[in-house]
Amino acid sequence: QVQLVESGGGLVQAGGSLRLSCVVSGIPLRTTTMGWYRQTPGGERELVGHITGGGIADVPSFARGRFIISKDNSKNAVYLQMDSLEPGDSGRYYCNRHFDFLSGTASWGQGTPVTVSS
Repeated sequence: QVQLVESGGGLVQAGGSLRLSCVVSGIPLRTTTMGWYRQTPGGERELVGHITGGGIADVPSFARGRFIISKDNSKNAVYLQMDSLEPGDSGRYYCNRHFDFLSGTASWGQGTPVTVSS
């Protein structure tokens, strides 16, 4: 059974940093592309970045130079390091199997909230 537990969110001032963690069970990280996503109230869930089973990470242009995705297969964990945070980065952050997100079949965990104050 798949379980995704996100943590590490919080309240931070603009320009600050946060490191989010996602502990994964039921998904083999070595062979699965995982993603981080965020959602604002009333907004759609959007991709923040993804990392392949082989460890190749990519983030969209708004996150480039600020966000880094990494993972530790031995700990069944995926991480999102966020630097130079902006108020527009506020939202609830989730991790999931990227294929499930793309196919619209994802089941979501609780996520972790991020609030960036100006």
